Amino acid sequence: MPRPRELKISLKPVQLTLCIALGLWLGAAAIALSLWLAWRLMPETVHPLSQVLVPPAAAPAADQQSQMFEQYKQILHNQQEQQAEDQAEGNMRNLANPKCQFWLQQNRTAPTEKSRALVLEFCN
Repeated sequence: MPRPRELKISLKPVQLTLCIALGLWLGAAAIALSLWLAWRLMPETVHPLSQVLVPPAAAPAADQQSQMFEQYKQILHNQQEQQAEDQAEGNMRNLANPKCQFWLQQNRTAPTEKSRALVLEFCN
């Protein structure tokens, strides 16, 4: 009966250390090269983002900010009016008030500043 073959493993610490160090270095170089290639091949996604983040001039940005703030104030004002109108419609006491019902209907069909003001006056 043939005897099973024995596998002899010799441990050389210096060679093992050098192989691990070489593997780590090559891995780091491969990652760095991959990132550099990705950055070079996709400049259209990186550069437009930087152009959006950095405004071309400071003066138009300030004008744009003030315009956006005015727009925000107008939206906030409209929301407050809408909330007051919704509360007026939901109030059970206003169902018996004919003036309130009339102005609520007017405001639903043709909303104007006058109808909003009269809804707030008669329905509270």
